[in-house]
Amino acid sequence: MPDIKAIQNALRAGKLDGWLFYDFHHRDPIAYRVLGLPAGMATRRWFYLIPARGEPRKLVHRIESSMLDSLPGEKILYAGREELRKGMARLLGRGKTLAMQYSPLNAIPYVSLVDAGTVELVRSFKNKVVTSAELVQMFEARWSPDQLQTHLQAGRVMDGIIQQAFGQAGAYVRQRKALSEYALQQWIVEQFRSNLLMTEDPPIVAVGPNSGNPHYSPQAGSSQPIREGDFLLIDMWAKTRAPGSVYYDITWVGYLGDKVPERYVKIFNIVKEARDRAVALVQDAVKDNQRIRGWQVDRAARDVIRKAGYGKYFVHRTGHSIGVEVHGNGANMDGLETLDDRSIVPHTCFSVEPGIYLPEFGVRSEVNVYVADRQARVTGAIQNEIIPILA
Repeated sequence: MPDIKAIQNALRAGKLDGWLFYDFHHRDPIAYRVLGLPAGMATRRWFYLIPARGEPRKLVHRIESSMLDSLPGEKILYAGREELRKGMARLLGRGKTLAMQYSPLNAIPYVSLVDAGTVELVRSFKNKVVTSAELVQMFEARWSPDQLQTHLQAGRVMDGIIQQAFGQAGAYVRQRKALSEYALQQWIVEQFRSNLLMTEDPPIVAVGPNSGNPHYSPQAGSSQPIREGDFLLIDMWAKTRAPGSVYYDITWVGYLGDKVPERYVKIFNIVKEARDRAVALVQDAVKDNQRIRGWQVDRAARDVIRKAGYGKYFVHRTGHSIGVEVHGNGANMDGLETLDDRSIVPHTCFSVEPGIYLPEFGVRSEVNVYVADRQARVTGAIQNEIIPILA
């Protein structure tokens, strides 16, 4: 059950007349999570309006009339398209400013879930549609205390697994036994399973030039062998199996030798400085109760890499929101792919993961930052130098 009163307070604070939820064939998972809806049959369109004042209203098809029965408010039924329009007029009224899961110019794709035709339909009743991005942060992206604990629990286990993975690679190389990127990836997946962790996708394990591909995915039968002298990147994300658990997401790098070559150290130190600069900016802003936006964090990290002469090799945003999905629906640390103008709000978490991707190798260093009311902190171990795996 959504906290209707809290949502209405937020609507009034934002000078909005209502938050209009809409779905068809489960296209908007945000709506189901915010409203606490079960994932029942949704073969017909439904609408749910939470007004800034007064009782909510719902519009549902006659053959799925119970779709929103778990939610409070007046029920309006429709079947044919003319009845739908009459129901919409009754649901919405005219001249209202309504938030929807919409983002102007698709600036924030995670929130841009309502199709253009439905936005046109709502506007045809002389209503204004604005983005719900800030509301989504407040009512979907913020963690409960229990969710924070699931994150920390997963982090403690994963910080150990990633060190063990580097150790596993070193053991195979010392013994001159064959080990591929894919085999190490599957070893990590098995560690997740035995430690009761779950993930939607397997981790990234990449050596040499493959580490220069930010979303490289090793495949059975075609991945590269891991050998002495290789630069190794491991990026992994998982969560506990507890209901509502949230992800932990990290990237570390190592070198299959006893002394890390200077060319790797140089790039790592630039990436590390970019990471630390971004984290410090967030921590200082939160401590001083200053508003900070996602794109500003991205700029802090990107400026370090750009000034070092590697700007064109940093090809993705600095970080993403983390939630029940590894890429959550809060503010992203992004001034490159989009200009994420959302404020970072308390009780949310995001990654900080700058990278430099060269043809020969790539370096990424990723930590998770959780923002409390007056403090922001990295939630797990922090890599400060490349691991010399055979040392």
